Amino acid sequence: MVSLDYDLPEDTSQAHLLQLIEQLNSDAGVNGILVQLPLPAHIDSKAIERAIDPDKDVDGFHEVNVGRLWTADDDGLVPCTPMGCMKLLHSVHPELTGLHAVVVGCSNIVGKPLASLLLRAQCTVSLAHEFTRDLPALCREADILAVATGHPELVRGDWIKPGATVIDVGINRIDTAGGGARLVGDVAFGEACAVAGAITPVPGGVGPMTITCLMENTVTACCRQRGIPFPDVDA
Repeated sequence: MVSLDYDLPEDTSQAHLLQLIEQLNSDAGVNGILVQLPLPAHIDSKAIERAIDPDKDVDGFHEVNVGRLWTADDDGLVPCTPMGCMKLLHSVHPELTGLHAVVVGCSNIVGKPLASLLLRAQCTVSLAHEFTRDLPALCREADILAVATGHPELVRGDWIKPGATVIDVGINRIDTAGGGARLVGDVAFGEACAVAGAITPVPGGVGPMTITCLMENTVTACCRQRGIPFPDVDA
């Protein structure tokens, strides 16, 4: 892969960014486009997402790819973090049919697309958020608990069903007593380890899988655009 970086100044106009995206859309040598979010306040992120060619949208955020995901159309590109979560789950549960999955967090980037992928895998899915009534009780029902809220250590050990598989998508920087900082997830890891059957660490869990799936999406986009066979990624 060849990576082309465009490090634009913060005062870049929306028109200039749209012009660059159109240039990349038209370039047959470019197979994937990713715009790093968040963008400066004067730029409409939705307009930028819509401007990217859906077939080059390796983030999977374009509304066409969102629609493809929810209608089980395999021609779409899937958001990288939810795709990585599914790969992690399949490493523990080759068969997900019938398992109760609770997804805490309903963002367009993680929660909603992950819920869709779990439904496609024949899970029973509850999509919740930090304001869900009696959230701890709902979490205790989960065979699979995925948390992506951006609230450090929101989910405690006694929220977790014994033996459940926990996917912690959160990454939060908190201050330590010594004046430093450390990274924690949305799940209280030490408490959860005593209860869960499997759990992803923070850092080093979902993050590396997100990067891996971005690379896979780029290969997928390239193969589709050039009409060449897909490599056997499981080999």
